[in-house]
Amino acid sequence: MATFLSREACPTIKNILLLDSEGKRVAVKYYSDEWPTNSAKLAFEKSIFTKTQKTNARTEAEITMVENNIIVYRFVQDLHFFVTGGDDENELILATVLQGFYDAVTILLRNNVDLREALENLDLILLCLDEIVDGGIVLETDGNVIASKVGSANADDGAPLSEQTITQALATAREHLTRSLLR
Repeated sequence: MATFLSREACPTIKNILLLDSEGKRVAVKYYSDEWPTNSAKLAFEKSIFTKTQKTNARTEAEITMVENNIIVYRFVQDLHFFVTGGDDENELILATVLQGFYDAVTILLRNNVDLREALENLDLILLCLDEIVDGGIVLETDGNVIASKVGSANADDGAPLSEQTITQALATAREHLTRSLLR
């Protein structure tokens, strides 16, 4: 007889946040109803940012507690990465999720992890969030696997036009036209 893990037995993530150096949103994803309104979410983000901004989390992840939540965070250039779990969650799992998110973003942004590059590739970052966690349940923590899944969604440029979506086909046509005009 097969036994299935209940949802309560799985580690859950309450949110993943990517903020800029002023505490403003770059990419955020909430998986918990603990913050029902947008203003509650913004207040939580501000409280996290003000509590962590003076720390030195540039070389490795740091851990803190805010409002009975464990927050694992890391700063890179002008970006602040945060992963939040309940006060009963394992910090190592939260740190692994954070590291997977950071590694995937680093790969997708070609080692150029800064605000400008993140905003230009916001679609890839949001796809990363979807590949890492679904409904609060951790799906993947390996940055290489996450980046390859996200990259394969964008790598349809080499596919025949009949297998591309309209948007992808138009983008491919625009690229070919631009290349032909520049010759």
